[in-house]
Amino acid sequence: MPSYLNADLHCHSVVSDGTLTPEDLASRAKANGVELWALTDHDEISGQHRAAAAARAQGLPYLTGTEISVTFAGTTVHIVGLGFDPDNAQLAAGLAATRGGRGERAKEMAEQLAQVGIRGAYEGALQFVGNPALISRTHFARFLVETGVCRDTPEVFRKYLTEGKPGYVEHRWAALGDAVRWITEAGGLALIAHPARYKFTANEEFALFSEFKAHGGKGVEVVTGSHTAAEYVTYAAMAQEFGLAASRGSDFHSPDESHTDLGNLPLLPGALTPVWELLQDRIRH
Repeated sequence: MPSYLNADLHCHSVVSDGTLTPEDLASRAKANGVELWALTDHDEISGQHRAAAAARAQGLPYLTGTEISVTFAGTTVHIVGLGFDPDNAQLAAGLAATRGGRGERAKEMAEQLAQVGIRGAYEGALQFVGNPALISRTHFARFLVETGVCRDTPEVFRKYLTEGKPGYVEHRWAALGDAVRWITEAGGLALIAHPARYKFTANEEFALFSEFKAHGGKGVEVVTGSHTAAEYVTYAAMAQEFGLAASRGSDFHSPDESHTDLGNLPLLPGALTPVWELLQDRIRH
């Protein structure tokens, strides 16, 4: 599969914090010209068989996927896994443990919002949750928009749910090494998701890439919905410096919220090794 493939290897369904079903995402990806697709729900793989079946029905090549939340240097970092066995027990157990703290965290978030006069936020957020074990800030944001507290999701995250604002509750996720190991031992390939989003210092970012590589990580998202054109160049260079394969994904969540649609991204820069070259034998047709 060539480097100029329209691959979209990062998106979310109702199984985590997206608004479309795996089946609807497969249809949308196919309609948008995606040539290789992966569903990467947060800390969850229970939608994988549905996604693979829907992709097969569309004649769309598919890679299994997930996005694991890890804590690194006091920051939540996301590690995408691709091409693993979706029935791997160790991966499933690791993800279940990572999800475990979300419910209590959500109740603490609601308590903080109540203290600034926003009541019923936990119950309100649950109305937007497909999987209660995966309640997240995104669901609270939808509640705050729906009830008119904020005009849109960007306003929510300017005023609430981020560090130093009402409704922000830190959560300790998986360790970086554990996440990479779960993916790798399940036969998959681990990559750093949207690295520009973490706002690390140069030293912290170097430490992240170095430790990730030492644990057996193999790739990095270069072209993704939240990166600028300048950041494509920055992380193409990082991929080359660390000998990592490059990935591409919209991080699509919803037709109403995501500014980048499935398949609607620039192609990978040509000098990089596409992650799908390392996963040829794990692509499902």
